[in-house]
Amino acid sequence: MSDPFKIMLVDDQQMANFINKKLIEITQLATDVIDYTLPEKALVELEEHQPDIIFLDLNMPKISGWEFLDSLTQSQNTTKVVIVTSSTSELDKQKAQNYIQVVDFLIKPLTKNTMLSLKSKLRSAS
Repeated sequence: MSDPFKIMLVDDQQMANFINKKLIEITQLATDVIDYTLPEKALVELEEHQPDIIFLDLNMPKISGWEFLDSLTQSQNTTKVVIVTSSTSELDKQKAQNYIQVVDFLIKPLTKNTMLSLKSKLRSAS
């Protein structure tokens, strides 16, 4: 088994980041977790932190998850992205498949089982 991942959480709701951070710790998906409630700040500090995976919310003020993904694409950043959203829209799911960085599309709230299945999916992909 390889080293645990370094994860960046990007969600405008602090409580969502707190819960997801706890789930990541419980499932030992990562030892290093940084979280942002301001996606524009996360984009600026992305190079500095170089996470393996970004957990990205879609519906945020100022910069949406889609704009965040577009910015990653423009800068040719290939960091893996897990979309974490309350949207159950099929259109959003289809749109997510247009981004090579997106490795999963998860519906909030995340659970321990969701994290464990993501963990095994990521382990087998790396």
